[in-house]
Amino acid sequence: MIIKKIRLKNWKNFRSAETVLTERVYLIGPNASGKSNFLDAIRFLRDIAHPKSGGLLRALDDRGGLAKIRCLATRREPEVELEIELAENWDSPTQWSYLLALRNEGKGANRVLVHREQVFHLDVQKLDRPDAADKKDFARLTQTALEDTRANAEFRPVAEFLQSITYLHLVPQMIQHAEKIGGFRVNFDPFGQSFLERIAATSEKTRTSRLKRISKTLKICVPFLDGLEFVKDPISGRPHLRARYAHWRPNGGFQQESQFSDGTLRLLGLMWVLLEGGTVLLLEEPELSLDDAIVARIPELLREMQRNARTRPQVILTTHSEILLHHVDGSEVRRLEVSKEGTKAKVADKNERISLKAGFTPAEVMFPKVHPDAKNLSLF
Repeated sequence: MIIKKIRLKNWKNFRSAETVLTERVYLIGPNASGKSNFLDAIRFLRDIAHPKSGGLLRALDDRGGLAKIRCLATRREPEVELEIELAENWDSPTQWSYLLALRNEGKGANRVLVHREQVFHLDVQKLDRPDAADKKDFARLTQTALEDTRANAEFRPVAEFLQSITYLHLVPQMIQHAEKIGGFRVNFDPFGQSFLERIAATSEKTRTSRLKRISKTLKICVPFLDGLEFVKDPISGRPHLRARYAHWRPNGGFQQESQFSDGTLRLLGLMWVLLEGGTVLLLEEPELSLDDAIVARIPELLREMQRNARTRPQVILTTHSEILLHHVDGSEVRRLEVSKEGTKAKVADKNERISLKAGFTPAEVMFPKVHPDAKNLSLF
């Protein structure tokens, strides 16, 4: 399945926004327009649904509470609302829809309560909260049915779909200095601090196969790299990646991940996630630290991965790269437009579609509209 449509109400930058999604979605927009917050709305539902996440209360706490996720542009509408529609593919009809609306209790402990929670399957309603049991015991409304295996039996496919969503915004320093940083890790480790443990947890056969494929690609992209291996420290048991760099020495020399470049680690993480699969892959600016020649091939890499993957995952990514947008279809681009009434997610308008049909790329037609007027930065 894929997320066919998403609707956000009072979620962070989005006072009221709705957009249809495709198999690949490229989110573009100015800084602070809400690209990451758009992805976080999907992550929020994933965090609620996942059995190891701690449910609604933990998902809210990780984001600073309801006040921190409620849109600043909102006035008289206190509830935060998220709705998704799921379909088998982007051109098939909606199969499932899930809606969650949250608001403060407004008295007493002022708890965050489920204001509405609804599920439809092929236009047949499977859930409608608050129900009679909720109205007798308001404490039930501090939990969603989505996170409760007893309550989500009739719409379990929705919960399982959300649980398998993958997000990774790999921060190279989190891997290079993981042993020194140690300590607390954000729920689901979105920044890759335990990326090596994630590789270690994969079966040896699968791990070896994936690293072999990644190694072949890295040899093309990284000068003098010759081989990538997974090893464990014989004393501490800590997992490591090491690569041989030929350079001027006939037999080369091994370096561990702490010595890898930022670009090598980012590319390695991207390829691992693509091979790992899932229902939806959320990627944050995959072009960071990479050469333009590699960035230009990312869309092709995504298309090939989807074509060959068993699950054919949907990909939603944010980008600031004009190079990347030269190689995508205009129908896959969503431009975030900022106003005093919040951010909207826009598809190509009539004039843009005419230009795209004439052979211009989204980089030429849509990307210029998200550029800031930066000429006065020279005054700094």
